[in-house]
Amino acid sequence: MSSARVDESGLIVAADGQPRCGWCAAAADYQAYHDQEWGWPVGEDRRLFEKLCLEAFQAGLSWLTILRKREAFRRAFVGFDFARVARFGAREVEVLLQDAGIVRHRGKIEATINNARCACALADAHGSLAAYLWRFEPDPATRPPRLTWPVLQAMGTSPDAKALSRELKRQGWRFVGPTTVYAFMQAMGLVNDHLEGCAFRAPVAAARGALGALGT
Repeated sequence: MSSARVDESGLIVAADGQPRCGWCAAAADYQAYHDQEWGWPVGEDRRLFEKLCLEAFQAGLSWLTILRKREAFRRAFVGFDFARVARFGAREVEVLLQDAGIVRHRGKIEATINNARCACALADAHGSLAAYLWRFEPDPATRPPRLTWPVLQAMGTSPDAKALSRELKRQGWRFVGPTTVYAFMQAMGLVNDHLEGCAFRAPVAAARGALGALGT
């Protein structure tokens, strides 16, 4: 994949002949992530919580670093079961700080535990974490009519990501700035940021339609 040439449209054509978003040419790990995960809509609470946490750990690092450590993160944080993570205390923090498989950043580890407690509160109040987060899915009328590479490059965040970031912070979440939240929305399918011409844009759009309105 890394030898594929990204053209002016921001796309690559891989060995299978299918055009894909050019960013997945950066490393071999990225093609499977692009094809199987990025942008596909997620309505499962643990996966949504996991992604918010991992995006927080990514701050100052590359997503590739976090992707390659993801299984270690899952082991360390008991599958991102936020009801269990919410019960972590000082002893668990010290254990995590010795875990070479993850990013050993005290502030981010403590934020994950704090955010698990916040996630429990949101799930209790709204029926599920998914129901709350999907309320911030953008109105299609506010999205770019054609998602080209220059348009995507200019979109580091969005009004809906800023709104979600603001509300999460208000409810006590940490490491959930607008850029982090927008990356979460892209990955979990709250927006479809596969480029025009990417072979996965239409299937992702269909999957988003089939998932229904989780936030209602």
